[in-house]
Amino acid sequence: MTISAEQIARVRAFNRDYTRRIGVLSNGHLDSPYSLTEVRVMYEIAHREGVTAGELADELDLDRGYLSRLLKGFEVKKLLARAASPEDGRRQHLRLTPAGARVFEPLELRSQAQVKEMLAALDEERRRAVLKAMEVIQSALAPSAIGSPSAVMPNAVSASTVGAPLPAARVAEPPFTLRTHRAGDMGWVVQRHGELYHQEYGWNEEFEALVAVITAEFIRNLDPAHERCWIAERDGRRVGSIFLVSKDATTAKLRLLLVEPDTRGLGIGRALVAECVRFGREAGYQKVVLWTQENLAAARHLYDAAGFKRIAREPHRSFGYDLVAETWELDL
Repeated sequence: MTISAEQIARVRAFNRDYTRRIGVLSNGHLDSPYSLTEVRVMYEIAHREGVTAGELADELDLDRGYLSRLLKGFEVKKLLARAASPEDGRRQHLRLTPAGARVFEPLELRSQAQVKEMLAALDEERRRAVLKAMEVIQSALAPSAIGSPSAVMPNAVSASTVGAPLPAARVAEPPFTLRTHRAGDMGWVVQRHGELYHQEYGWNEEFEALVAVITAEFIRNLDPAHERCWIAERDGRRVGSIFLVSKDATTAKLRLLLVEPDTRGLGIGRALVAECVRFGREAGYQKVVLWTQENLAAARHLYDAAGFKRIAREPHRSFGYDLVAETWELDL
């Protein structure tokens, strides 16, 4: 497919206009002494408990030497602290200090106010159009999309979800697909949850038993109009799962998110969560809630990125460990 000079110019013009509107070109982002990159790193640390420098470098596509110097600058200013991981002393978890949190909080509020002001200038129809266009761009350019959201998730993301159909294009084979459950999937979900959570967190068979109860109840009580399971596949192999089930007439529960370790980083978890949210809206729910654990940093990052907010936390003893349970919810 030939990309014309006119198409390139249009993309560059959009980039120039949008970066000007959100203040990326100013000396300090959000009228602060910090650059856009520094504010973004603060955001990730503030919203991801237990994140490491390596994870930040990979996910933000930052040079590790540059990130190391940036983090050292935060430490000199007493904004950042490090702590050895209880599971692996070689891994250093990052967190904002109380001083760092005081610096970051007004930046977060200023960023939210900036976006609110931009959207408030639009009438409802144009506001929806802008947000839908952003959704199309984000979905189409996601690493997992390979050109089109529907190429990744056939029968999952339709034109009604992302606007007018994208032009046909010759694209590479998608890295994964999503489908609804079929015979044999529940056994796999139980087995892989039991094995992976034991390997990665040391949880005992109590967790596997809980997953077995959840999947059995799902099959026995399934309401297809309001409940669903999705299985992610790659090269004909199951590599992920997620469930959306009814809590009551207005609230759905997201359950049993799992992504195989060798396929993490392909956008599978993000796609599974997005599909749950999309289906929840179409099914008429007003909110989605979920129950997770404080130490599941990768899953918590996905929930935060999808717009979920933590509303409760409670220490408990389960699966052979002292854990901190968290409840998150998303208004649809």
